[in-house]
Amino acid sequence: MWVLLGIAVIVIGFMLRFNPLLVIIASAAVTGIAAGLDVHAIISAFGKAFNDARYVSIVWIVLPVIGMLEAFGLQARARGLISGLKGATTGRLLAGYLLMRQATAAVGLTSVAGHPQTVRPLVAPMAEAAAEKQAGTLHDKQREEVKAFSAATDNIGLFFGEDIFLAIGSILLMKGLLEQYGIILEPFELSVWAIPTAIAAFVIHGFRLWLLDRRLNAQAASVTAKDKAA
Repeated sequence: MWVLLGIAVIVIGFMLRFNPLLVIIASAAVTGIAAGLDVHAIISAFGKAFNDARYVSIVWIVLPVIGMLEAFGLQARARGLISGLKGATTGRLLAGYLLMRQATAAVGLTSVAGHPQTVRPLVAPMAEAAAEKQAGTLHDKQREEVKAFSAATDNIGLFFGEDIFLAIGSILLMKGLLEQYGIILEPFELSVWAIPTAIAAFVIHGFRLWLLDRRLNAQAASVTAKDKAA
């Protein structure tokens, strides 16, 4: 059970707002030491993990492309598109994106969307435009809240959707860990039990998005009432 100290390091590190990268490295080191690994084995594990995930360097290709698209008005076009749609609200837009993100992650397409290539240039500007359409002028705090909801929607959709896919790393990790304790399960059995969790995550976050819509609509109603009173 000492290997679970790594989880405690992550919780404490994030609560104290330390650098996330340093917290993860410290957690992995603590877990390795608790498992009886020497320094060489821990460093080797870091190297192997980096090598296995070397495709992450693709971000250096994606970011210039996104920057060029934004320079030519990608965000403005996205905002214009959502402004012209009748019945579009911030909550409905993000709920639709959440469903799409979960569905694609569930079939293994975890890189189809994401923060740099989808949320920042498209989803967040569209959500802001929908919020402005609902509530009128937004304060800086409200804009940041809409952006935060956009980012959170992507995180939740990916996190709770990817476990449904058979060959995702988390499923294989759980299978290997359970086998060490004599519990034999097929990846399909684990992925099936991830479906209720994904549905619950959709319902809970969908309720939060509904509350966001209510707040924005309430602000619009308040502004309208003040204008009539004036």
